[in-house]
Amino acid sequence: METRTVDEHDWLAERFEERRTRLRTVAFRMLGSLSEADDAVQEAWLRLSRSNASVIENLDGWLTTVVARVCLNMLRAREARREVPLDPHVPEPILTSEDGMDPEYEAILADSVGLALLVVLNTLTPAERLVFVLHDMFAVPFDEVAPIVDRSPAAARQLASRARRRIQGTPVPDTDLARQRVVVDAFIAATRNGDFEALMAVLDPDVVRRADFGAGPALAPREIRGVEAVAKSASSFMQRQGPNIVTRPALVNGAVGRVVFRDGRLRSVMGFTVSDGKIVAIDILADPGRLRDLDLAFLD
Repeated sequence: METRTVDEHDWLAERFEERRTRLRTVAFRMLGSLSEADDAVQEAWLRLSRSNASVIENLDGWLTTVVARVCLNMLRAREARREVPLDPHVPEPILTSEDGMDPEYEAILADSVGLALLVVLNTLTPAERLVFVLHDMFAVPFDEVAPIVDRSPAAARQLASRARRRIQGTPVPDTDLARQRVVVDAFIAATRNGDFEALMAVLDPDVVRRADFGAGPALAPREIRGVEAVAKSASSFMQRQGPNIVTRPALVNGAVGRVVFRDGRLRSVMGFTVSDGKIVAIDILADPGRLRDLDLAFLD
């Protein structure tokens, strides 16, 4: 009996591992954080291991529902803790080598789930985000999504429709990394050289710059819009970093970006969204606390 129980546990663990990547991808789209996504997936495994798996007819659907419910609770808790709105919030960046995407993250960052889209997803209500992610990104029918958010299928459709309207204007990133590199390299060179005209030439007229500097005194506004304002901000930002600044290329959520060091210490991560040959969004993470949690092993 004991041997059979161990075998059943191993069999269940194997079936779960086969689905881990998809569950992690669902959770990341829901939460925008790898660490939180891993927590949600681990919670799903704990619930599965404590359940009577023999009565689960559709394991994929059961696990997706469990992960979605866990994520929904985490989103609601996050919203409740937010006494003062911090939007725009720079999402947790996924960093990999500029030589190519780490296979571990390929599924998670497929379909151009860049920083720009994650920023917009963060502005949705928890219910809107869940319905949009499950239905529009993972083709889960509204009949299955609706009970998770305690709505009727018709109400779930309305939630998805509202989410789509918010997301509609999100720029579609160029997928050609070589073209992205040319644009981002031109941006970095222009900021280093103080070439304001060259800087404005690579920025889209409606470019937005978002930044998270942490809980200390604000070094600059969290969000700046418009080509001239962003160009001025970019110039002053690089000048503030001082003469000992070093930038290293990296992929940030699958797009060309830069990791910025000063005197050997990590100072910021810059993610760029390039569309039609112009930079349409720049996301800067410069919060020392959040930077400490990033995995930079690929730079060694």
